[in-house]
Amino acid sequence: MSGLLKFITCGSVDDGKSTLIGHILYDSKLLYADQEKALLLDSKVGSRGGAIDYSLLLDGLMAEREQGITIDVAYRYFTTDKRSFIVADTPGHEEYTRNMAVGASFAQLSIILVDAKQGVLVQTRRHARICALMGIHHFVFAVNKMDLVDYSESRFNEIVKDINELSETLGLQDVVIIPVSATEGDNVTKKSPNMPWYTGKALLEHLETVDVSEAENVSEFYLPVQRVSRPNHEFRGFQGQIESGRVHVGDIITTLPSNETAAVKTILVGSDDREEAVAGQAVTIQLDKEVDVSRGCVLTNNNEIPVAKGFEATLLWMDDSRLEVGKEYLVKLGTKKIAGVVKSIEFKTDVNTGEHLHADTIEKNEIALCKIGLSDKVVLDEFKRNKTLGELILIDRVSHMTSACGVVESVDTEGEKPYFQKDDVKVGGYVFEEFYFNLENALLSKADKEVKTYHVGDVVPVEGDSFEYPGYFDIVSLEDSAAVLIRDKRVQDIIPLDEYVFMGLPVVDERGFALEIRSNDDYQMFLREFEAADNKSEFHNKWFKFETYRRIVCTDNFWMI
Repeated sequence: MSGLLKFITCGSVDDGKSTLIGHILYDSKLLYADQEKALLLDSKVGSRGGAIDYSLLLDGLMAEREQGITIDVAYRYFTTDKRSFIVADTPGHEEYTRNMAVGASFAQLSIILVDAKQGVLVQTRRHARICALMGIHHFVFAVNKMDLVDYSESRFNEIVKDINELSETLGLQDVVIIPVSATEGDNVTKKSPNMPWYTGKALLEHLETVDVSEAENVSEFYLPVQRVSRPNHEFRGFQGQIESGRVHVGDIITTLPSNETAAVKTILVGSDDREEAVAGQAVTIQLDKEVDVSRGCVLTNNNEIPVAKGFEATLLWMDDSRLEVGKEYLVKLGTKKIAGVVKSIEFKTDVNTGEHLHADTIEKNEIALCKIGLSDKVVLDEFKRNKTLGELILIDRVSHMTSACGVVESVDTEGEKPYFQKDDVKVGGYVFEEFYFNLENALLSKADKEVKTYHVGDVVPVEGDSFEYPGYFDIVSLEDSAAVLIRDKRVQDIIPLDEYVFMGLPVVDERGFALEIRSNDDYQMFLREFEAADNKSEFHNKWFKFETYRRIVCTDNFWMI
C-alpha cells in the first residue's frame, strides 16, 4: 500500500510507546550514523542500565528523559521501501491527555499500547475513546512487554477479550491486535519466533499494507473560505483548501450562510490558471458576481449543508479550570471563529464504563455532551458526515488557551417554528416569541426557546420581556392566509382568512406588529392594498406599527438568541 500514513501511538503511561517507535526506526535502519551513535552514548547513562533505550529517539525534553515518560507530542517522519509515515508519539500520563488529543486530531490510524502485565487500564480506555471521538477509524492494539509474561498465549487471549469488549462499546470497526515486545523487537518489524502461536503480521508490515482510504462523496464540492483576496478593485477571490469533490470553471455554486448562487469565473492554483481543481488543493476562486462571503463562509454545490447558531457537541475538556455553564468562549468551527457559550451539559461519560452521568460541570480530561449556542449563524455539520465542518475547539477569551476540543453530534437548524394549529389550518406563532437587540452583533434576534404549538383552548402568554398584548385581540396572517382569535388570554378559534370578520378588536400580524385597522372598511382596504402592492415596504410602513405591543429590549447574553 503506497501513500502517506499518519498515525499516533497512545496508551497508558509507561506502556512503551516511545520505545516501540524508536525500535521501528532503529531496526529499519532509518537513523543517521550520528543519531545511532548518540543513542548508544545516551543509553549508557539512561534508565535501562546501559541497554539501548529506543525511547530516547523520541523523548526530547530533559524532563521526559529524567522521568522516563513522554510529556510533549513528538512528531517523526520516516519512509520504508513500501510507504511513507508521519507518527505522533503522545504522552500516556493522565496529566497530559490534552497533548495526546492534539496528536489524535491529525491521525488516520491509532496504535494503542497495552501492557501485557497490567492489561487494559482506565487511561487505555480514555485514549481509545478520544481517538474514536477525533474520527480515527483504524486501530492497532499492540499488547506490549510480552517478554515479561513469557510470551504467554493465554495472557494475550485474556487481554484480547477485554479489547474486543472495549471495541464493541466504542463501536470501533477496523481493529487489529498484535502481541509485541518493544524492547526486544518481537513482532515489531518482523515476525517473532518467540510467539509461533501468533499468525498475523508484524506491526510494521501491517502499517505498510493497511488501507486507510475513506469512501468520499466526490460529487459534493465544498471549500471553507480562509481568506478573501482583493489585490485591486477589479479582482476579488476566495482562498482556501478544497475539502471534498472538484470544481470547474463555469460551475454554479452556492455561498453559505448567505445562500447566494454564482458561477465560477476563474480558478487559481498558486498563480496558475486552471480549468478545474480537486480535493486537497489550495485554490483561489473568483466568481462572476459580488456575493456576501468572508472568512468562515463556505462555497459548495450542496446548499443542504446546515446553517445554525446552536448545536450539540461531545467535548474533551482540556483546561485546568473547570467548565462553567454560561461562560463565554471563542468557538472555532472550520475556518470560522465566533463567540459562543456552553448552554448546558447533557451528561458526562464515564471513560471506564461508558455510562452517562449527570454533571453540572466537567473537569480537565473529562468527556461530556454539551449544548452550545453561538452569537450568530455559521456553516457547520455533524462530524460523522463532514469532518472539517464538524470539529471544533473552545478558546478561553481571556487567556486565549484552548479549553476544549470536540465534535458536532447534532445541529439545531431551527427548521421548526412556533404555530397555531387547528386541523389543516396553520398560522405562524412568532407573536409570543421574545425578540432582543443583541449588543454583541448589533442585530435584532429571536430568543432561542422551545418550539411551541398552540391549539384551540390553550392559554397564551400575553405578557413577556419584549411584548404586552391585551387579553382580547385577533392575529391576522397574510402569509398563512389564516386568523387566530384570542379571547380572555386563550385561543378561541383558528380559521381560514376568508372566514375572518373584523369585530372591532385590536389586530396584530403573526409577529406581533399592530395593524392600523379601525373598521371593517379599513380591513377590506388593507386586503386590497396587499394584493396590489408592488412595494411591500411601503405597504408595511403604512399599515404595521411595531411599538404598540412590542418593545426593544437590549441584551448582551447572546446565547439566549
